[in-house]
Amino acid sequence: MQAEPYKFEARNVSRVFRQGKKQVVAVNDVSFTIKDREIVSLVGQSGCGKTVLAKMLLRLETPTSGELLFNGRPIDAERDPREHWRQVQAVFQDPFSAFNQFFTIRSQLKSAFHLFKQKPSPREIEERVDQALLAVNIQPKDIEGKYPFELSGGQMQRMLLARIFILRPQVLIADEPTSMVDACSRANILDYLMKLKEELKMTIVFVTHDIGLAYYVSDKIFIMHQGKIVEQGPPDQVTQTPQSEHTRQLLDDIPDIHRDWIQRGPPKSAIETSGTIAETA
Repeated sequence: MQAEPYKFEARNVSRVFRQGKKQVVAVNDVSFTIKDREIVSLVGQSGCGKTVLAKMLLRLETPTSGELLFNGRPIDAERDPREHWRQVQAVFQDPFSAFNQFFTIRSQLKSAFHLFKQKPSPREIEERVDQALLAVNIQPKDIEGKYPFELSGGQMQRMLLARIFILRPQVLIADEPTSMVDACSRANILDYLMKLKEELKMTIVFVTHDIGLAYYVSDKIFIMHQGKIVEQGPPDQVTQTPQSEHTRQLLDDIPDIHRDWIQRGPPKSAIETSGTIAETA
């Protein structure tokens, strides 16, 4: 019986930006695999290349060299990138930049259906938008007629998650999704992401500088430094017996008040809570 292909597989992938005689190697000869329904975190300090690598997974950047596969095929096998975006979506650090400030929230959630090959009926679109809002604990009437600038950062992140619930992709790339919200909203967003993963059976790639967050949510951690993956493995292995000095530096940056937290397993509320997203709304 043939094994199922990896969701992503990178073979000696690099991304080099050139301007005249100058060049910057953003991603440098990385190789890795990501399994279906796995949660993987790309962890590193600013400028390490993790966001550029995430953009390659999204097909927003093209590898300069190497081979990047999605579901066992070259990631650019389909000429139209919208084929890829139907299956791979993102939640970004700044949710306001992902929405047009001149259109209502509801109209923009409805526009997500343009990505579908076969659009549902107008009535079904309205119903599915309502279901998506309820899934992230937002009453549809609370955003009726509202524009992005009228909502808080936490609410806007939930709008991005509602859009993911509408599109139901195979993969979610989450680029620092909690860095611009307060601690309470951060915990809620993580909970919604975990429940989305369980209900939609998604693969999730987190991009973060926070190794504590990576430990909390991941099946596997990739540590990046200067474009290279300098260490990778299960969270316990990476955090308890780090092999790279860059991993040790990230661990040293965790405030003392949180050091006990990294020793604990993920809370049951994030992974083992029963019921679907809709039931928790």
